Amino acid sequence: MKKVTAIIPCYNEAQGIAAVVKSFPRRQLKKHGYLLEVLVVDNNSTDGTAAAAEAAGARVVYEPQKGKGNAIRTGFKSLSPDTDYVVMLDGDDTYRPQEAVRLLEPLSSGFCNVIIGSRLGGRISDGSMKTLNRLGNWTYSHLVRYAFRVNVTDVLTGYFAWTKEVVDELQPHLRSQGFAIEMEMITKMARLGHEIYSVPISYHSRAGTSSLRPVQDGMRILFMFVKSLAWKPADLSLPAKPAPRGLADVPRRFVMTFGEKIGTKEED
Repeated sequence: MKKVTAIIPCYNEAQGIAAVVKSFPRRQLKKHGYLLEVLVVDNNSTDGTAAAAEAAGARVVYEPQKGKGNAIRTGFKSLSPDTDYVVMLDGDDTYRPQEAVRLLEPLSSGFCNVIIGSRLGGRISDGSMKTLNRLGNWTYSHLVRYAFRVNVTDVLTGYFAWTKEVVDELQPHLRSQGFAIEMEMITKMARLGHEIYSVPISYHSRAGTSSLRPVQDGMRILFMFVKSLAWKPADLSLPAKPAPRGLADVPRRFVMTFGEKIGTKEED
């Protein structure tokens, strides 16, 4: 049996977290040879998220510094040593845990070692994604496909699956504190030489209130994209995918100036 750890980063998701934890298809996962552990990262919630998650059967760890990036990094550091695969999804009940098997199959079959769940390539329920968010996601996805040569269709998704080895390699390189974390993970995995593919998923209206700030967080995501163009692994022995000519040589002065203009110091 292979162990799957599902990480759920949460900030004030008491309305949806119990449903998410309980909705994992444990019998189906076991039938496919997976043992499941659900790990909820409580990102300093004030609404009883941790208690609701524990009551639903999750292991809960605490991250006091707010920000999705902080919560995800804590989740990565809290993985049990016997984990084989890692799944991540949000705790607001927008993603369906029942679809986790779809993300795990390409990993277990050896097709690749990173899978993202694509909302844009799947089924989005009415009213669950605003037009501005859909347009921004479509634009960022095309930029990443061109600049980093990865076959992804939804770079702002919150539904991922990795082999544990990829998470262990990626985790020390992550710096983003907030919602730019998905952009950072995908672009840095591309630079580390990992093949990333998408599978279609469904996306539904969230439970509770979102803490995403579309304009401000959108600018932080853009800055992370620009910054990642010039990023290389600190260990030069690691394989790094070159960017297309003209994109790999973005002057650091431009990146720093752009970051200062939009106030992204915490993403450094």
